[in-house]
Amino acid sequence: MPRRILIAKPGLDGHDRGAKVIARALRDAGCEVIYSGLHQTPEQIIDTALQEDVGGVGLSVLSGAHMTLFPRVVELLAERGADDVVVFGGGIIPQDDIEALRDRGLAGIFTPGTPLTEVVEWVEANVPEH
Repeated sequence: MPRRILIAKPGLDGHDRGAKVIARALRDAGCEVIYSGLHQTPEQIIDTALQEDVGGVGLSVLSGAHMTLFPRVVELLAERGADDVVVFGGGIIPQDDIEALRDRGLAGIFTPGTPLTEVVEWVEANVPEH
């Protein structure tokens, strides 16, 4: 079965072009992709991830709230017994924050300019098939 991935836009960030580009690239690579839409709370994202039985959650934030929102999604997954779901993120993320996000449970971080093939290859290597 194909990988099931939720691409989500937590917080107030209203820019979703990058998230849609990633969603399309993953879909074209054979993944089943669910897109959350804009302005999702971490709780809404977790509810969707569990309802859709995804193996991975890709988060996109351009607003600077990544240090709060990304770890919260990881924490909520663990609280709900779904800490096997792989969480990765992307957006405008300063280099200094990347290691801190990894320390808080993010499996992968992608910044602007990352080739789509690199994201797809990373997902194929790190998110289990369902």
